[in-house]
Amino acid sequence: MDLIIFLLVGALAGYLGSRLMGGAGNGLLMNLLIGILGGCLGGWLLGGLFSGLPSIGPVSLGGIITATLGSALLLWIISLIKK
Repeated sequence: MDLIIFLLVGALAGYLGSRLMGGAGNGLLMNLLIGILGGCLGGWLLGGLFSGLPSIGPVSLGGIITATLGSALLLWIISLIKK
C-alpha cells in the first residue's frame, strides 16, 4: 500500500511541478518519474523544512510541497540543459 501512495504522490508532485513551470503536464509516466526524482531532490535540498505540516492519512502535506518544489526545480534544470 505504501508503494501505491508513493507513486500517487510522485505523479501528483510531477504534475503540479510541471504546472508551476508553465507546462501542461508531461503524461502520467513522465510526471511520475519527475515527481519521484523531484521529491528526492526537494528532500535533499529542503530537508525537513515542511515536516511540521499536517498529514492526511499516510500522505504528508509537507511531503507533497517538498516534492512539488523539487519537481519544479528539476524541470527548470532540464529546461536549461535543453537550451
